[in-house]
Amino acid sequence: MEFDELNQLREALKSSPDNLPLRKYLASLLLKKERWEEAELEYKEALKYSPDDLELQIGLANAFQAQEKTGLGLVLIEEIVQKSAPPPTAWLVYAKLLLQSGQARDARDAYENAIALDPKLKDAYLESDINLKASKNQEPEKIKMFSGAPEENDTGTSVDIERPNINFDDVGGMQDVKEEIRMKIIHPIQHPDLYKAYGKKIGGGILLYGPPGCGKTHLARATAGQVNANFIPVGISDILDMYIGQSERNLHAIFQKARSMKPCVLFFDEVDALGASRTDMRSSDGRRLINQFLDELDGVRYDNDGVLILAATNAPWHLDPAFRRPGRFDRIIFIPPPDESAREAILELKLKGKPVGQLKLDKIRKKTKDFSGADLEAIIDIAVEAKLEESIRKGGALPIETRDLEQALKKHRPTTKEWFNTAKNYALFANESGLYDDILAYLNIKK
Repeated sequence: MEFDELNQLREALKSSPDNLPLRKYLASLLLKKERWEEAELEYKEALKYSPDDLELQIGLANAFQAQEKTGLGLVLIEEIVQKSAPPPTAWLVYAKLLLQSGQARDARDAYENAIALDPKLKDAYLESDINLKASKNQEPEKIKMFSGAPEENDTGTSVDIERPNINFDDVGGMQDVKEEIRMKIIHPIQHPDLYKAYGKKIGGGILLYGPPGCGKTHLARATAGQVNANFIPVGISDILDMYIGQSERNLHAIFQKARSMKPCVLFFDEVDALGASRTDMRSSDGRRLINQFLDELDGVRYDNDGVLILAATNAPWHLDPAFRRPGRFDRIIFIPPPDESAREAILELKLKGKPVGQLKLDKIRKKTKDFSGADLEAIIDIAVEAKLEESIRKGGALPIETRDLEQALKKHRPTTKEWFNTAKNYALFANESGLYDDILAYLNIKK
């Protein structure tokens, strides 16, 4: 009977594809019968005819939650609950998704909103699950990973999960870099069916390298914001542990969390500290951690589809070559110091909200070649400190002028010069694969 009813509905839709009530009924029936993937497809098809229909959007979020596509569900449902007077069912689905993502306390608030608006939505099983997990004092938006020490002495470590509110519009310059990231990360998220038709997975890894202070972390965070994805920044201290085998377990836990929050950008800063060349290592512990890292990146035992892996390093030459194989960090992008237009944009951003006069930033940008974003911020800090002293003496806030920035320039030199001195040697003498050709191009050196 079930099969006949579904078939009849699908046959009816063939002759009347824009019959929205019929599509809604089919989608809700599939959801009720726990045919989650089919329900997702039907809700998506129905939304093509009525993209603003809240009932359809909530149904799709429900299908995502049932398939543990937590990140997709949260992106969709959060827009709904932020509207004025959202439907009670939206709060219920939101509670389920929050609980699934480990945010038990927020899930309880959402659940209470749902049953306050409609007591018929009371769900004893969900309520019990929320109370049980909330009572364990879980931190919202945190991954808990225990160190392997005796439990009574174990406080655990945490990794933040963010939802960035910046995007590529907030990153000055770097047009070529943005385009590479669009092709590798953004377009697959926005056009999944097209990429699947060509057998291309949604996800993969990009390694960003270059001198410190040039915006690698900012760019990674903006990438997540560009596609409304969750963002998990991972540092060395989040993984390394003194107990044997726990570092590998910490790394696995982070990847598993990212897989449960798709789409998700997983960002490893100073990745060379975790993935240094195994030939240089004396410790078997370090080699085991690298092998675990490579295993997680390969996505053979685990599905990384929808997990976007970005990593940053100032020393790519110290990274184990195995990380550069296809399917791992198969795109390696040089992040140079900001160009002139980007330097002016950074200066404007850092000066925003401060008392300024008639500034000629074009003069400053021309004098700051090789300055990183951090160097430009340092110049402004020096100028501000000098202006503060003068303002205190004269009894009032004085505006920052062009000459103040020029004076600050005399007290600070670009910190990227030392990095380029080291990088040049690798680019000239250890560059058989052409990996560092971008460094030579930046330095105007011909091989």
